[in-house]
Amino acid sequence: MSVRRQQDVLLAAGLAVLASVVAVTFGSGRRPDTLGWTLLLALHVPLAWRRRAPLVVLGVMIPLIATFHEHDYNHSAPTGASMVLLYTVAATGSVRRTVIVGCSVIGLMVALKLGDGMAGVAESFQIAGWVVSMLILGGYLRVHRQLTKAALERAERAERTREEEARRRVAEERLRIARDLHDLLAHSITLIGVRTSVAAHVLAEDPDRLDRAAVARALDDIADTCRSARGELRTTLEVLRDDGPPDERGPLPGLDGLPDLAATARGAGAKVELAVPAGAVPAAVGAAAYRIVQEALTNAVRHGGRADLTVRVGVRERDGALHVDVTDDGLGSGAAPPGFGLVGMRERVRSVGGTLTAGPLDGAGFAVNAVLPLRAHSKGAL
Repeated sequence: MSVRRQQDVLLAAGLAVLASVVAVTFGSGRRPDTLGWTLLLALHVPLAWRRRAPLVVLGVMIPLIATFHEHDYNHSAPTGASMVLLYTVAATGSVRRTVIVGCSVIGLMVALKLGDGMAGVAESFQIAGWVVSMLILGGYLRVHRQLTKAALERAERAERTREEEARRRVAEERLRIARDLHDLLAHSITLIGVRTSVAAHVLAEDPDRLDRAAVARALDDIADTCRSARGELRTTLEVLRDDGPPDERGPLPGLDGLPDLAATARGAGAKVELAVPAGAVPAAVGAAAYRIVQEALTNAVRHGGRADLTVRVGVRERDGALHVDVTDDGLGSGAAPPGFGLVGMRERVRSVGGTLTAGPLDGAGFAVNAVLPLRAHSKGAL
């Protein structure tokens, strides 16, 4: 037996006890005899199913109550059961059903009291007030429960939305950090590797005629790259530890940092031709362009496969967009193994609503072309 059924059984038993006390203590009409007690106790039994089938219970109880009153037994005894039943009908049904039941009960009661003359009619209207009150109370509580349920559902949906938004923001931030770490470490480690190879080559080429100045320059370049990487890594880690909003992360890299990227690539042995006639652009677009050029230069230096590698970098505004073009004449760029570089570039381009094409050129070399719309973007996207 369910908890609700147990509650309804206990309520029916309690109302039966109360009705028995009322039947022998006060109220109008005569005390019940054997038939009266049978009717009085029997009409309380269906209340155990009042919430499961209220209309069926109503159809069973009304004849029992009407017969009880027709025999002029204590008219106050079944009042509690009647009021609980009417409340249940209103609390579990629609407004239309409540009105129909209320009019039917009042009409039946008036019809039964017509034989008592005006006194019976007056008493019927007094009882009708109680009937209407119970129906209104049940209807009010039904509407209140519906509104409360709707409010709880809205609150749950809002909470789910906030949680999903928080998870989305965390995912975006983790993706941004992963891209930044990849760009930083891949670029720096590639340059360190190239300069280390240069130093090793100088040392192994002719140990008896060691060019100490060349070795020193290579080692100095490695140290500079390590210091630069350490500074950028510290900045990224500070972002991870910072609980403030994304806008407090500090300035994003932009087009003004492209000459430094070109100089770093030249230090790794590549010939870099840089043309940046573009003016001021939104911070998010500038940061995306910077990271794209950084990754393209890193890939060219890493996979170019020739000592006289030439890389051409062009950044210009055209048709309301920033066009970023990076091409090289390397031998191995097109055959570079798959990794996170191109994936990261595509994600950065998508974050500002742009498009990216990348692939080997006919003959030799590799090209990266990005089109970044020049509309306002959120800094949090990168």
